[in-house]
Amino acid sequence: MPTHAQLSAKLLRDAAVFFRNVGDQNDTLKDQMYDNASVYEQVAELVDNNPNAELEVADEPEQTDG
Repeated sequence: MPTHAQLSAKLLRDAAVFFRNVGDQNDTLKDQMYDNASVYEQVAELVDNNPNAELEVADEPEQTDG
């Protein structure tokens, strides 16, 4: 049985395939869809390799109560 992280990575990769298929069918969107697919694949790799890692975000806004 897959873990939540494994399922998430699979869904991200499936979404990447979807974006590429859309791009293949529409030249005006192809670059954008391929970029989207690449990002989804990169996130899938992150989830596969270290599902509990935290992203370092530059200039992250401060958390406030309320």
